[in-house]
Amino acid sequence: MSEEPFESFRLMVVAGEESGDAHAAALVRALRESAEGARFEFFGSTGTRMREAGVESVVREDDLAITGLAEIARALPRFVAAYRALRRAAIERRPDAVLLVDWPDFNLALARSLRRRGLRVIYYISPQLWAWRSHRIRQVRRDVDLLLAILPFERDWYAARGVSHVEFVGHPLAGSVAPRLSREEFCARHGLDPLRPVVTLLPGSRRKEFERILPVMLDAAARISRRDDSGVQFVVALASRRSAEEVEPVAARRRGGVGMPHTLRVVEGETREALAASDAAAVCSGTATLEAALVGTPLVVVYKESAFNWHTLGRLIEVEHFGLVNLIAGERVAAELMQDDFTGESLERELLALLDPARNAHVRERLRETTARLGEGGASARAADAVLRALRRWRAGGA
Repeated sequence: MSEEPFESFRLMVVAGEESGDAHAAALVRALRESAEGARFEFFGSTGTRMREAGVESVVREDDLAITGLAEIARALPRFVAAYRALRRAAIERRPDAVLLVDWPDFNLALARSLRRRGLRVIYYISPQLWAWRSHRIRQVRRDVDLLLAILPFERDWYAARGVSHVEFVGHPLAGSVAPRLSREEFCARHGLDPLRPVVTLLPGSRRKEFERILPVMLDAAARISRRDDSGVQFVVALASRRSAEEVEPVAARRRGGVGMPHTLRVVEGETREALAASDAAAVCSGTATLEAALVGTPLVVVYKESAFNWHTLGRLIEVEHFGLVNLIAGERVAAELMQDDFTGESLERELLALLDPARNAHVRERLRETTARLGEGGASARAADAVLRALRRWRAGGA
């Protein structure tokens, strides 16, 4: 009696930033778990986590995660080379589908080229066209066969604009943002007093973000520390692409200004632990703001670009709120300080407001209500199931 033939799938996976790399790696693992016994071949644009998950590198995304028009212009040859390498690999190896993860400027261009050549395109972490450049909805309708949305309002937004092939799978961070240490354990590890207020500062993962945002955060921290009754302790929690050595030059420049906070710790690889141990946080706009919300830490969403980038790109933004938690809530749950509004004085004011016990408790409750809309976890598994259903349907000749 012959054995049942096993399934075999070949997928090209393309991610271009640290968060996309993490979500793509989780999806790769979930695909293997959901189709136990199947043979998978994964290749594409990879970061550290995708490579650890067994995805073959055609290009490495590590050197492509930049922001801003000037930075993109300087790196354009690298992007062109990556685009050509991925397009060539897809055409030569003919995957069952191309799985694009976030990174819309690059991925939508790649989708157009590969869809014209008859390849199936799946987009995970749908482009945030509801925020800016909504005209690109035409590209999604034309070039994407399956769109996997992670925010609760996205399916209806896309459906209202003629994109019917959308599934809401939940946010991959929901149910998975769990600190490894208690507040007491984190404070003991870093010489902090758990009975005094703790504020965490997250200045972003990209170098330019870090250089613009950290000085303002430290200015606010110094201002708060000058208050005789504050007793506030500060933690700078670094993203994986930043190092403690990068903080010292910024801190040295601050010493020539209004001084430094009385208590300042720098931690690496403990973002969630720092957030969970904190009474409040200042967080660079991005995925980290949602991590703060998921662990229930009241936060201020901050951002600062170069004047040129802000003037050029900021005008394209079409939503009332910048922070993901505010977009999900449909109202201003977390204060937002963007560009010229983001100063040491304004951040000092907002952080002190969050340290008020009544205000703090109220914001924590609103964060619980808002993040509950993201589901209880399992987004990667649901995304994997959606991908496998589509692959099997297409293989059987379905649309």
